[in-house]
Amino acid sequence: MGKNSIDELMSAVVEFRDERNWKQFHNAKDLAISISLEASELLENFQWKSSEEALGDNLGNIKEEIADVIIYSMLLANDLNLDIEEVVKEKIKKNIRKYPVEKAFGVKTKYTKL
Repeated sequence: MGKNSIDELMSAVVEFRDERNWKQFHNAKDLAISISLEASELLENFQWKSSEEALGDNLGNIKEEIADVIIYSMLLANDLNLDIEEVVKEKIKKNIRKYPVEKAFGVKTKYTKL
């Protein structure tokens, strides 16, 4: 079976890390912290602006911060031996049960109040 694009991307991310000998710094706790920090940097692009203003002013930086969140998430998943495709599909199945179309269509209500 050939590699899929997620596997290829994971290989590229891990190769980048390993070429620099950074795995020694990438324990689960620090990777989780890094995900949160990068997500905060993503949010900073939207602070005090409408979505339209933020995207108009900061799209390049927003793309970089999204990439950072994804990269750290991939490294954490890799270190925990998690299959990204599998965990995402499992979460989608769970969300389908929590948010059935007939109750959730077109509403932003949390599943606990549907």
